[in-house]
Amino acid sequence: MKGKIIAFLHNLIAYDYMLFGAVFVLFLLFLILSIIIRKKLGLSIFFLLLSFIILIAGPTVGYSKMHEYLFSYNLILTSQKQLSFTPAIVIKGTIENTSKYDFKQCLLTAHVLKVSKNALREYLYAFKPLKKMSMIEYDIKKAQKREFKLIVEPFRYTKDYNISLQASCK
Repeated sequence: MKGKIIAFLHNLIAYDYMLFGAVFVLFLLFLILSIIIRKKLGLSIFFLLLSFIILIAGPTVGYSKMHEYLFSYNLILTSQKQLSFTPAIVIKGTIENTSKYDFKQCLLTAHVLKVSKNALREYLYAFKPLKKMSMIEYDIKKAQKREFKLIVEPFRYTKDYNISLQASCK
C-alpha cells in the first residue's frame, strides 16, 4: 500500500497540483463563508456541507475527469486467438493517441472474463478476471497509432470468455 501511494505521488503532474490547490481554496472559501453567515443557520450548514463535499469529492472526480481529458486515447481489439498446442491467448490491438500531448508510457492491460447469461453474474465477473496480463508501450506521439500484441499465458479455461482491454497513459 505504501508503495502504491508513493508511486501515485511521483506520477503527479503540474495540472494535478493546480487542481488540488483549487479544491483546497474552494474548501476554505466555503468554510469561511459559512462562518461569516453563521446567523442564518440553514444557509451556514449548507455551505459547511458543500465545503466538505468539495474537499472529499473534488480531488477524486477532478483527477479522473482531468486525466480522461488530457490523456485521451482510442483502444481497439483487432483480434484474439486461443492457441491450439500451447495454453495461451494471443491478443492483437491498436492504440491511438488522440490527446494534445505525447504519451511517455501507456500501461496496456488485457482481462480475460468469464461469460454468463445472468446479468448480475456478468457484472461481478468483471471484478475478478480469470487472467490478467499487462505490458508497457513507450513514447507514443500525438495522433500516432501503435499496434501491440499481448500473450496471456498460461490459459487453460475451456468455456466461453470475453477479452477486455484497458490502458493508462501518461
